[in-house]
Amino acid sequence: MKVRFTLNEEEVLLEAAPNEVLLDTLRDRFGLTGTKDVCRTGDCGACTVLRNGEAVHSCLTLTFEVDGQEVVTVEGLSHGMKLSAIQQAFLEEEATHCGFCTPGMIMSATALLRSNPRPTEREVKEALEGNLCRCGTYAHIFKAASRAAELKAKAGGA
Repeated sequence: MKVRFTLNEEEVLLEAAPNEVLLDTLRDRFGLTGTKDVCRTGDCGACTVLRNGEAVHSCLTLTFEVDGQEVVTVEGLSHGMKLSAIQQAFLEEEATHCGFCTPGMIMSATALLRSNPRPTEREVKEALEGNLCRCGTYAHIFKAASRAAELKAKAGGA
C-alpha cells in the first residue's frame, strides 16, 4: 500500500507491506538508525519517535498508520550542526553514557517540552517512564530534561 507522510520536514512516498512497522521503515529504508531496535514490544522506549508531536513507539506503529501525518526522529531535531536544546542539555548533563536509550529519551523529552515548556521534576519523570536506561543514568537524564526547559526558555522557546 502507498504511504505518504512528512519525515523530518520532508514529504516521502513509499510502498509498504500491511505488516511493516515504522521502526523498520525508518531504519531500513531511510537509514535513520538513531531510532533504536531493541525490544520490539514497546517496553523499552528506545524506538520512540514523534508522530504529530506525540511520543510513540515506532516498533508498535505500522507504517501505513502514519499516512498523511508528520514523523520526527532524533535526526530531525537538529538543524545541520546546531543541536536542539534537548540534545544540547543531554550533552551538558552527561546523560548519554552508552547512548542506546538516548534517542528515545530525547524524543520523549521533546514531546513533553512541546506540550509543557516548564515541567516539574515529577512531570519529567512521568513523561520518561516509558523509556528504560540500562546504564542507570536516570538522575542525569532527568536533570538534562529540566536543563533543556531552561535552555528553551532562554532562547525564547526555540
